[in-house]
Amino acid sequence: MLLAFHKPFGVLSQFSKEHPSHRTLAEFGFPKNVYPIGRLDADSEGLLLLSDEASWNDRLLHPRHAHERTYHAQVEKVMTEEALASLRKGVKLPDFQTLPCKAELLAEQPAHGPRIPPIRERKSIPTSWVALTLIEGKNRQVRRMTAAVGFPTLRLIRVSIGGLKLEALRLGPGEWKELGKPELDRIF
Repeated sequence: MLLAFHKPFGVLSQFSKEHPSHRTLAEFGFPKNVYPIGRLDADSEGLLLLSDEASWNDRLLHPRHAHERTYHAQVEKVMTEEALASLRKGVKLPDFQTLPCKAELLAEQPAHGPRIPPIRERKSIPTSWVALTLIEGKNRQVRRMTAAVGFPTLRLIRVSIGGLKLEALRLGPGEWKELGKPELDRIF
């Protein structure tokens, strides 16, 4: 069984509660014995897959399979072509070098609903949206990459895993569904 979940902001990608104020996956009524495939940090939103089959973890997450995951990141300032080029080549972070990725400035703001709570906005600092497609996913990697090139992430949404797009699933924040064969075929 493979489930798609639209993880809302402020929810940890785990079932156990480490602190009374943290929201977890346990509150969303998932079937027993499923676990998240990969993670999205509590500050991130978007597509999260869950399964009761361990084989999905390796198939979807190991970089040797070059399985793409696409994120929309709202960043401070208007990202430059120079910063995008740095992201595309891979960024040297203090603890590792990221793999090359796809990076593009989105011409228009994507049609994501408002975040609750809203991001902080500064009247004197504009924001822009970028699409980043990676084949790896280390802890807070997208946020660390955009910050390393001078454009801190304000909002981060995973919009696709392989060819499976959050928008096509028509799931609102906090909603999930079991994937059927047509959707499973889109992942690869």
